[in-house]
Amino acid sequence: MATGSLSAVAKRLRMVEDFRCTSCEEQNLQESADIYCEACQKFYCKRCAHLHNSLTKEHTTLGRGDIKKWPVSKEVEDLLRKCEVHKDKTLTQFCTDHSQLCCSECVETIHRYGTLLNLML
Repeated sequence: MATGSLSAVAKRLRMVEDFRCTSCEEQNLQESADIYCEACQKFYCKRCAHLHNSLTKEHTTLGRGDIKKWPVSKEVEDLLRKCEVHKDKTLTQFCTDHSQLCCSECVETIHRYGTLLNLML
């Protein structure tokens, strides 16, 4: 993996904060989410949240004030698990000698003699 991987990971983590409305995305629209519904497991913008809340009064929703409780989207989760050097490979191990996450290709080329731990993903 690249030596500047911590800054790259930080950039990727910023994407986590950029949640999109699930309903709008299904219509090819890009609206920021304002709430997350735990029962539906979906994100909603203000417009869609109003409709959702009027139809499903018993559902518990979390607003932006509770964003730390929102789950990471599948797309972001997949992106965070990909190797920066070998884009088609998934991170599967951690090299304790270099303090870096590694894919199988990195293990063979860069971290061959390092102390490796398997990731439980």
